[in-house]
Amino acid sequence: MSFVGKVWKILVGIKDGLVLLFMLLFFVGLFAILSARPNPGQVRDGALQIDLAGIVVEEKSALDPLTALLAREAPVEETRARDVIRALDAAATDARIKAVVLDMTTFIGGGQVHLKDIGEAMDRVRKAKKPVLTFGFAYADDQMLLAAHASEVWLDPQGMAVIAGPGGSNLYYAGLLEKLSVTARVYRVGAFKAGVEPYTRTSMSDEARANIGGLYGALWEEYKANVSRARPKLQLAKITGDPAAWIASSGGDMAKAALDAGMVDKLGDKAAFGARVAQLAGEDPWSKLPGAYASSDLSAYLADLGDVRKGKAIGVVTIAGEIVDGEAGPGTAGGTRIANLLDEALDDDLAALVVRIDSPGGSVTASEEIRRAIQRFRARKIPVAVSMGNLAASGGYWVSTPGERIFAEPETITGSIGVYAVVPTFENAAARLGVTADGHRTTELSGQPDIIGGFSPAMDSLLQTSIGGTYQDFLKLVSGARKLPVSRVDQIAQGQVWDGGTARQIGLVDEFGGLAEALEWAAAKAGAKKGEWHAVYLGEKEANYDSLIRQLVTSESAKARTPVAGDIFALTAMRSQALGTRIARDAERLLGTRGVQAYCLTCPAPLDAAGGKPAAATQRPEGMLALLAWLAGS
Repeated sequence: MSFVGKVWKILVGIKDGLVLLFMLLFFVGLFAILSARPNPGQVRDGALQIDLAGIVVEEKSALDPLTALLAREAPVEETRARDVIRALDAAATDARIKAVVLDMTTFIGGGQVHLKDIGEAMDRVRKAKKPVLTFGFAYADDQMLLAAHASEVWLDPQGMAVIAGPGGSNLYYAGLLEKLSVTARVYRVGAFKAGVEPYTRTSMSDEARANIGGLYGALWEEYKANVSRARPKLQLAKITGDPAAWIASSGGDMAKAALDAGMVDKLGDKAAFGARVAQLAGEDPWSKLPGAYASSDLSAYLADLGDVRKGKAIGVVTIAGEIVDGEAGPGTAGGTRIANLLDEALDDDLAALVVRIDSPGGSVTASEEIRRAIQRFRARKIPVAVSMGNLAASGGYWVSTPGERIFAEPETITGSIGVYAVVPTFENAAARLGVTADGHRTTELSGQPDIIGGFSPAMDSLLQTSIGGTYQDFLKLVSGARKLPVSRVDQIAQGQVWDGGTARQIGLVDEFGGLAEALEWAAAKAGAKKGEWHAVYLGEKEANYDSLIRQLVTSESAKARTPVAGDIFALTAMRSQALGTRIARDAERLLGTRGVQAYCLTCPAPLDAAGGKPAAATQRPEGMLALLAWLAGS
């Protein structure tokens, strides 16, 4: 009887738990519906408040509510670049907006193209005789690229500001793999395709060093020109020439050093900054807290602006993040997901299509799936323009080839036309443990791929030949798209990466311009007059539960807006924490089932809101190498 009673109690407990769970889900859903969109009525006279929390991105990543709730941790916040630009441009002519405030307290950074575009929008607000102010605890390269365009730059007295310039160290694992007796079998085409070097070398090759040096040099020149033009009093040579002497001249006070070098205009805490904004935009009638001022936040302001639906529809498909096979995304470019969006849009009576790319590339099969879907628009005589953001390299350039007109910025990173694959085998490691492989083979490919026994010469030759064939396909695509001989494409390919300016000179890009210019070109090509068209972003959905989930998984202590890095030691700690993510990602690239890759590992690593964890793709094998690896593991 006692056993039956215990079972009954367990069943009752399960029932009660399910009831509580469904009640929680009901109220969560109800709250999400009621708070799905910001209330436009929240917009009032005062300042436009833009909290640049986390990172600036091309496309916001999808937040998995179940994963976040179970982990009790939400990914880093993201702000879409075009949302900030749209709000700034509207604020320039909006009589309700007296000033613009960019709060960079928790701003991590973004791509150089995105930040340059936002900075230009800040200039347009200032040209309209409206002040733009920034506040932060730490200004580094990305923060200063925006702050240089502000009319007033405020820094907390306990904070810091420094400009380091692009560059840094890669990690190389050849020595470690040798100690572990792991063989990294590399298959690649392209003398400059350095994506495999971390697994085959202990240092950067001369070819990769020359190529990346030229790229970083061009990006650094663009950066210096931008900030110096926007903020003439900034003593950039003093800051970057001898940073130790510069800090020492202010007695080690980094905030004062930043003020003396023209990086910031004022030192003051949040209350002092708020008092200054209140002078410009008005006091907050609803709050008497120190530093309060009348303001409207970004989300409410965008909701108030509404959507423009006038004239012909110009479709925009976004290819952002690593290109992977399957349905992954947004924030990751799942090939099947994007191809389906494009195919569905074929019936939407779009006048033209703009392909917006901000990707370092990835899977060749996924890139080809997307390219074919874009090509179907061309087959229907629909104009197609390509707009490159920060990155359109490797697979990112592969999907650019159907475009009639390719737009890029001088700071865009593109090219990296080359392919590779890395497959680890463990014959030496197994032998050290006393494990050997033997058997009978009817052909040279029998039992291959053999991860433990090693690959046969025929297997190695087959894989390298496959890579060579994929590279030739890549060259032919670029040759046909850019009207260049295959031999010429081969010269500028070989895995080399280029800045937008050089890419334009060598014929990989048609003209300078951003998304706005690409949209204007596509609209004109479709016969739409100025002001008689609007953009439709394919597959775009509001993440209605995003803010709710973040509230549920974030503790009260973590909700406090703590600075990203208050001093140089905090910045060092952040870099240390990121190191583990970096190593895990490199290991996943070696061991993961990925197939042939057109991915630019030489390119500067994009900021990752997901903490460096690659997005989950479909489990089906794609491509020969992925199929072989899948078979070996099954």
